[in-house]
Amino acid sequence: MSHPHPELGAPPKLAKGGLRVTPLGGLGEIGRNMTVFEFDGRLLIVDCGVLFPEEEQPGIDLILPDFTSIKDRLDDIEGIVLTHGHEDHIGGVPYLLRLKPDIPLIGSKLTLALIEAKLQEHRIRPYTLEVVEGDREGLGPFDCEFVAVNHSIPDALAVAIRTPAGLVVATGDFKMDQLPLDGRLTDLHAFARLSEEGIDLLLSDSTNAEVPGFVPPERDISNVLRNVFASADKRIIVASFASHVHRIQQILDAAHEYGRRVAFVGRSMVRNMGIARDLGYLRVPAGLVVDVKTLDDLPDEEVVLVCTGSQGEPMAALSRMANRDHQIRIVPGDTVILASSLIPGNENAVYRVINGLTRWGANVVHKGNAKVHVSGHASAGELLYFYNICKPKNLMPVHGEWRHLRANAELGALTGVRKDHIVIAEDGVVVDLIDGRAKIVGKVQAGYVYVDGLSVGDVTESHLKDRRILGDEGFISVFVVVDSSTGKIVGGPTFHARGSGIDDSAFNGVTPKIEEALMRSAADGVMEAHQIQQLIRRSVGKWVSDTYRRRPMILPVVVEV
Repeated sequence: MSHPHPELGAPPKLAKGGLRVTPLGGLGEIGRNMTVFEFDGRLLIVDCGVLFPEEEQPGIDLILPDFTSIKDRLDDIEGIVLTHGHEDHIGGVPYLLRLKPDIPLIGSKLTLALIEAKLQEHRIRPYTLEVVEGDREGLGPFDCEFVAVNHSIPDALAVAIRTPAGLVVATGDFKMDQLPLDGRLTDLHAFARLSEEGIDLLLSDSTNAEVPGFVPPERDISNVLRNVFASADKRIIVASFASHVHRIQQILDAAHEYGRRVAFVGRSMVRNMGIARDLGYLRVPAGLVVDVKTLDDLPDEEVVLVCTGSQGEPMAALSRMANRDHQIRIVPGDTVILASSLIPGNENAVYRVINGLTRWGANVVHKGNAKVHVSGHASAGELLYFYNICKPKNLMPVHGEWRHLRANAELGALTGVRKDHIVIAEDGVVVDLIDGRAKIVGKVQAGYVYVDGLSVGDVTESHLKDRRILGDEGFISVFVVVDSSTGKIVGGPTFHARGSGIDDSAFNGVTPKIEEALMRSAADGVMEAHQIQQLIRRSVGKWVSDTYRRRPMILPVVVEV
C-alpha cells in the first residue's frame, strides 16, 4: 500500500495520456466529499459536499472543501456529477457555483431536485443534465456511465469514468440491501460487466469497512417502528435526516396503520419531503400529512411529528425541544425516536439531547436501545463480495476516517488487489493513473473552509482558537491610561473579567506588578503603545496563571496622554 507523506510537494505536470485524481474532501473524515478528475487539461468533479462542525469549532455553520486548487481553472470544468442527494455530497455545490454559476450539474431526478431547491435559496439557476442508471454521457474527454446503487436515499448512482488512461469507477455511497424498500438493487451485473472490461482504479466507500458481515435490510426496521407506535400513549416525535426518504416512508406507513396524523417540522424537512412526494418517491395517503399549526386540534395519541436534529445539531428542532427553546414542548409520556446512526464526532451532542429529552419525561428510542436504524453503507462482508466481482487493478479507499480507509484497504488486499496497487490518500493528495498504475505524486491545498453566517472562508483556525479560549477560560480586559513621556500610570488600571470566574476586585493584587513593569519599561526606553500592551498582557497573564491556574484571553487597552 502506498501512503501520503507530510513532506509531499506540489504535483508535477500531468503526463500526457494520464488521469489525475485529487480528493478535496471525504478522506480522513465523514463528509465534505469531493473528488476532481483531470485528463488532457479538462476537469470533472464528482460530488461537492459539506462537513458539519464539531464542538471544537464554535459558531461554525458548515465546513466546505477548499476550492483553491481549481479556482483558476473553473472554465476547464466539464461538469459536477452528483452521486446522490445527501448534504455531505451536494451541500457545497452552491458555494462552488457562486464562483461560476453555469457549471453543469449531472445527477438523478431526485438528486437534482434537491440541489435545485437548495440553489434557489442562493438565487442560482443551474444547468442540469438528468441521468438514470444505464445512461452513458460524454462530458468532454470523460465518458461517464451511471450505475444503480442502493443507499439510504433513493436514486443513488455510482459513476464509471472512461478515458484513454483507463476505466475508473467511483461507487459513491452504497450498500447491497437485497430487499430494498423501493426494489432498486445495487446493479452487480453492471459492475461485473465493468470488471470484464477491466477496472483500472476503484474508488470505494469505506464508512463501514470495520463492521463485519452484511448490513441488515431496511425493511427490518418496519416491525420495530410498529411496536413503538403500538406502545406509545401520547405524541410520537421522530428525528431523522431531512433527506432520508426511505425512513420517512416507514414512519408514514406506521402512522397510517395506527391512525395518526403526521406533521413535518423544520424548513429542510418540509422542503425535501415535499419534493420527494411530488416526484413520487414518497407515497403519502390522502389526509395523512397535516400542517404543524393544526396539531393543537388533535389528541396527543393521534400526533406524529417528524423533524431534524438526529445528530444533536444545536439549532435543529430536536435540540431546541430538549433545551425548552422550541414552540413544541416535550411533556411526560411523549415518545421520541432518533431514526439515524451516530456520525463519528457527534456522540456527545446526541447524548446531551437524549438526556435533555429524558429530563422532561420523554421515552427516547434510539439505536442504542432499539433497532430503529440500519446503515446506508456496505459492511465488510459486502465489500469483500463487491471486490471479488469488480477485481480492480488499483484500489483507492474513499469516504471515511483513517481507520475506515485502512480497514477498506485490508479488505481489498484480502481479495487479491496487490498491496502496492492500493493507495491510501488523504484530502489534497494527488494520485495519477498512468500506464495502469495509480501512484501518489504530490499534494495540493485542501484545508477546511468555514461558513459562519454569511461569511465564507473568513474565519480561520486562529479565530477558532480564540473562540475556544473565550468559551473555556473567558476574558479579562485591562484599561490603562499612561503618561507618554514618563511611562507612569495616570488612570487605571481598570479590570473587567467575563467568564473567567475571577471577581473584578481580586485584581488589586496585580496592579503593583503592572506599575513596576511599566516603570522598568520606561527606564529602558520602551514607550510604544503596542509594546506596553504586550507587557500588560504578560504581567496579567502570569499573575492569573500563578494565582488561579487559568489562561483566559487578556485584552489590554492602552491610552497615552
